[in-house]
Amino acid sequence: MANDKVRETDPIDSWMEVVLVYNSALKEIGTKLEILNDEFQQVHRYNPIEHIKSRLKSSESIVKKLKKKGYESTIENMVNHVNDIAGIRVICSFTDDIYNVAEMIGNQSDIKVLSIKDYIKNPKPSGYKSYHMIVSIPIFLSDKIVEAKVEIQIRTVAMDFWASLEHKIHYKFEGNAPEHIQQELAECANMVSALDARMLSLNNEIHSLADEGDDRY
Repeated sequence: MANDKVRETDPIDSWMEVVLVYNSALKEIGTKLEILNDEFQQVHRYNPIEHIKSRLKSSESIVKKLKKKGYESTIENMVNHVNDIAGIRVICSFTDDIYNVAEMIGNQSDIKVLSIKDYIKNPKPSGYKSYHMIVSIPIFLSDKIVEAKVEIQIRTVAMDFWASLEHKIHYKFEGNAPEHIQQELAECANMVSALDARMLSLNNEIHSLADEGDDRY
């Protein structure tokens, strides 16, 4: 109970502390993901995570986001109203891995899941697919404990490839890409979905045949 009170009342006081706390949060989450991936390999002889990317949002991007939301550029508003100061992208091989990884993250006792957006089951109109989680994790400094929010995006390799291209096109045309390019992207998104489904089916068949082979001996 005492720790909960500290987490509620201890603020972040400066931009330097913002950088320290959120970089620490990225390290904490990144280490947890690596350990879970290693454990999965030991138990199931399989790694669900292909690779992990992390980034800290620049002060300019944070200020721009606050202005867009109608907030003043203060440290308090940064912490309270910007959920993706720290971001981690987890790239998986198959769609099933996404939900396995998300469940493992949610089962961590010191991670609090604040929100989930499943753009795989409910894609954006553009065709964008990914699984988003906003979580908070306690960061233990020398004199206080601070809760830091991290946005975790989990997607397949194919989804990430599509999202990377869509992101470049969005900024190239400042959000107003020509209609035929938007249509091409939407069609590519359908192809990505079909590819992910076929690769998952193939992977399941391979594992099924391998298990049958093991049963013969």
